[in-house]
Amino acid sequence: MTLIRLGRKLVREQRGSTIVLMGFSMLLLLTVVGLVVDGGTMYASKSHLQKVANAAALSGAQELTGEESRVKEIIDDILLHHHEEESLVATEIQMKSNVRVQLEKEVSLGFSGLFGKDSVSVIVEAAAQVMPMAVASGVAPLGIDESIPLIYNKPYKLKVDSSGVEAGYFGILALGGTGASTYENNLKYGYQNEIKVGDIIETETGNVAGKTRDGVQLRIDSDPYPPGDYSHRDSPRVILIPVYQPYDQNSNQLKNIKVTGFAYFYISEPMSSKDTSITGMFIERTGTGYTNPGTVDKGAFTIKLIE
Repeated sequence: MTLIRLGRKLVREQRGSTIVLMGFSMLLLLTVVGLVVDGGTMYASKSHLQKVANAAALSGAQELTGEESRVKEIIDDILLHHHEEESLVATEIQMKSNVRVQLEKEVSLGFSGLFGKDSVSVIVEAAAQVMPMAVASGVAPLGIDESIPLIYNKPYKLKVDSSGVEAGYFGILALGGTGASTYENNLKYGYQNEIKVGDIIETETGNVAGKTRDGVQLRIDSDPYPPGDYSHRDSPRVILIPVYQPYDQNSNQLKNIKVTGFAYFYISEPMSSKDTSITGMFIERTGTGYTNPGTVDKGAFTIKLIE
């Protein structure tokens, strides 16, 4: 009988220990699950807030060549669109350089509230910088010699015929092949392949004044904005052109040019039947492209997220 009672006692003690161990294990499991859930909440909130900050910085940077008030307006619009206007802590703007956005948001927690931690502050920061464009697509088949000073927002004429030209070249590029029809298509719609600083490009020396008039007129006719308004990023009057240095010149004929940068040109008026140049002005502007260290600033910029 004594052995039987002892055996029963041991069984009861083991059952009690097992129950305690299971209870402790369940508590530990619930704690881990709670921390994982709260951690996931924090991660999701921070990820969302970081994406909003990135979008605000990148969008605001598009206007760094214009007015500071416009940069702030774009940032506010992005935050409002994502319902994060109350999260803005600070905005730092350096025109023609960079913009920095800092956001902070209080995130509610679930399980951690049991330990007196009902919420946590999530802080993110993003910065975007404008840099001279080194690689671009959609380029117009026109060029400007790098030795010619670019005075922004002043009337300028891009010559498109050979009258009065001694060197046998007047700024017309053969992008993707020679011929008037190729030139016209590239002027109307932009050359779709990439061009980069350092590329050697063949020149087009034929008389393309007529094709130029047609291309310019198409761009003007398809522009929905008032003349002189180049603030809209989809304005067809704004063309991107390579800046070059002469590369291969035989006698009076310039055969090739070397791309050294990019510039934006706004077409201000149609060409008459007697015009041999495109009237407009060079402007500073950001666009889609890439940058490389050492690229020369010619007014065309691309945007890079730096934080």
